[in-house]
Amino acid sequence: MNTRALTLALVIAGFAMMMVYTYIDDQKAAMIKQYGVQSSVIVAKVDIQELDLIDDSKIEVKTVPENFLSPGHFKSIKELENTIATVPIIKGEQITKPRVTYPGIKTGLSRQVSVGKRAVAINITERDAVGRLIKPGDRVDVLAAIDISQGARKDLQKTRTILQDVLVLSTGMSMTNSIPIYGVETPKVIRTMNLNTYSTYNTITLELDPYDVQKLSFIQAYGNGTLSLSLRNNADKEPVRLKATQIYDVLGEDAVEAKTFFSDKYTKESKNAQ
Repeated sequence: MNTRALTLALVIAGFAMMMVYTYIDDQKAAMIKQYGVQSSVIVAKVDIQELDLIDDSKIEVKTVPENFLSPGHFKSIKELENTIATVPIIKGEQITKPRVTYPGIKTGLSRQVSVGKRAVAINITERDAVGRLIKPGDRVDVLAAIDISQGARKDLQKTRTILQDVLVLSTGMSMTNSIPIYGVETPKVIRTMNLNTYSTYNTITLELDPYDVQKLSFIQAYGNGTLSLSLRNNADKEPVRLKATQIYDVLGEDAVEAKTFFSDKYTKESKNAQ
């Protein structure tokens, strides 16, 4: 009797398992019919910013039904090696061909320049660039030392803030969105480059209106070449009305004495010249 009961139980269990498997297969077939077979697709592992260099630390392989694949999707990480995001990509989003490109002419600094603006570079020293603490994306004021007397008169030497709230596009070879400017011919170099390690530089590229570019070019060509940058808060957009600073402003209460000295000196030199 026990043997018959055990045999019957086994038969019922086997039949039940067969029914479960049949049900699962039917559901699987229905899912495949409705959504398609499972397929590999590359998705963003983290949020990817516009113009970020894409590597395997930012993407991963997922499996999704075929009908859920976006047009232009990628199936393997290798396909995306050394590409650059052309738009921001959210974590979990599928990477598609219109969203990426390869480093080249169209991914250089020109992409960063706003419409109607121009990029212009100036030479700087560590002292002129706030100890080289200025980074791409910062905003600065530009100060110029002007000597209209070409050294003949100290009282005509001035320092003036000629530009305010200027966007820094790049410092040396480091750009606002970390696009490599060189090395694009060698993919392996791009892959191993740390694009945020540029900390030493001798030039800074600014974004200016065309007229301000002319002003800056004039100062560099005909001034004494001394330009300084002062770093400002990115949220501080308010222009400040400033007059030029002369030696008398620096001397303060001794300015009267200095004016008398310079006046007597230049009067004497003028008489001697006659």
